[in-house]
Amino acid sequence: MPREITSFSNETVKLIRSLRDKKTRREEGLFLAEGLRILAEARDTGQLPEIIAYSDKSPVHPLAAEIIAATEAAGGDVIVTSPDILAKMSGKDNPQAMLGAYRQPDTSIAAIDRSTSPLWLVAQALRDPGNLGTILRTGDATGAGGLILIDDCADPYSVEAVRASMGAIFTQSVATARWDEFVAWLRSGAGQLVGTSLNTDHDYLEPTYQQPCFLLIGNESQGLPAAYEAECDLLVTMPMLGRADSLNAAVAAAVMAFAVRACWRNAALPGKETT
Repeated sequence: MPREITSFSNETVKLIRSLRDKKTRREEGLFLAEGLRILAEARDTGQLPEIIAYSDKSPVHPLAAEIIAATEAAGGDVIVTSPDILAKMSGKDNPQAMLGAYRQPDTSIAAIDRSTSPLWLVAQALRDPGNLGTILRTGDATGAGGLILIDDCADPYSVEAVRASMGAIFTQSVATARWDEFVAWLRSGAGQLVGTSLNTDHDYLEPTYQQPCFLLIGNESQGLPAAYEAECDLLVTMPMLGRADSLNAAVAAAVMAFAVRACWRNAALPGKETT
């Protein structure tokens, strides 16, 4: 049976509230996800929260009831509480009616299996958690294997990034690595590293992309360092027809991911060679 929490000073309330802090997430190995849609996405991938909390003032949706029952059956901590206490856990004045604390997976580069997908997204020094979450969502939409974060990036398990991912945090593999560590891993197997850059005239629609393809997106304001561009097997640019000289990092990742997929799809059409 769910346990009822009526006190703001309850230790579980404090724990869930503290998961908004990166240091606590690292120490506890947990992260926070909010809303029935994201929790349902997690359940559909076989992942259940270690702690789940919901409001005693909102009708329990049938799907929410299934997730609650599954969490309880798996030995998770199921909490029912007031909207005010749920708001304190969430840190929002108008929180979702349900939230869950999930175990963070292994994010080492060694845990990535490149053979599981022909497409991987790589982001360097990405600062905006909203961009990060959106790129995860793009990865899910384009069938990418996951997102590899290079150097000092925003935390993919922050509440903001998880929310922006719309559940893709549970469908995409996530790894973090320093640049030299990533390059050593990449060159130990098959893979074409494709960077987006203003320092090339190679139109992004022209190449025949190889598989697996690793799309490298640079920092929102600085782009890729010169040494990183030099390591790429291919640099491409998206021509700008207006006054802007570049796209938002998440938008660029989406344009590139769909362009690569279109390249492979077109090559597979009758009468054309496949990659």
